Amino acid sequence: MDDGHIEAGGGVNDTEATQARPVRVFLVDDHALFRTGAKAELSNATGVVEVIGEAGSVGEAVAGIGHFQPDVVLLDVHMPDGGGAEVLRRVRKSHPDVVFLALSVSDAAEDVIAVIRAGARGYVTKTISARELVDAVVRVHHGDAVFSPRLAGFVLDAFADRPGAAPINDPELDLLTPRERDVLRLLARGYAYKEIAAELFISVKTVETHVSSVLRKTQLSNRYELSRWATDRRLI
Repeated sequence: MDDGHIEAGGGVNDTEATQARPVRVFLVDDHALFRTGAKAELSNATGVVEVIGEAGSVGEAVAGIGHFQPDVVLLDVHMPDGGGAEVLRRVRKSHPDVVFLALSVSDAAEDVIAVIRAGARGYVTKTISARELVDAVVRVHHGDAVFSPRLAGFVLDAFADRPGAAPINDPELDLLTPRERDVLRLLARGYAYKEIAAELFISVKTVETHVSSVLRKTQLSNRYELSRWATDRRLI
């Protein structure tokens, strides 16, 4: 099967389920080999989960989710045309009943926080076993938040003081222009430069200029440090 092709899965039928119907799962990953393996592993859980479709890009994920109406979407974090956070931004409001579980090779705090802020219910790494993955899918479907062990701390740290918190009076933050704050906010949410440019109706070069200015003013060295800096100040 070629990358980027949305295809109906060959999972179990409702009549084969032992009790309630299986959890209907849609796979999103830009690597066809991984999708094939994940589909095979999940399909072994007869009567528990059913892979109903798959996609290899953001655009096809959006179309496939709309077409198949899955219960749970297993979502890769990094893809060439935007990644998991972009899929969430494009379908979350129109499909509020669909639950998203991020599944990635990355265990970086910035990736975890960005996709959870975008609306994912959990985040597990691809080192997870097939049995653990099935369990994670079922749990998020029933309302639990699921994380690989070391990742939960990132989320707790990022959201610990969020509810009702007042804006921080920060002299460093006051140095930034409103446009620089806009750029920084989107950068911290995981947007690529091209996506920031499209969102703010400015050029990629202008985005780069704003980021360079923010780095200079904050005396930070890269976008990951900027993301943490913005999160600490609740800009996201």
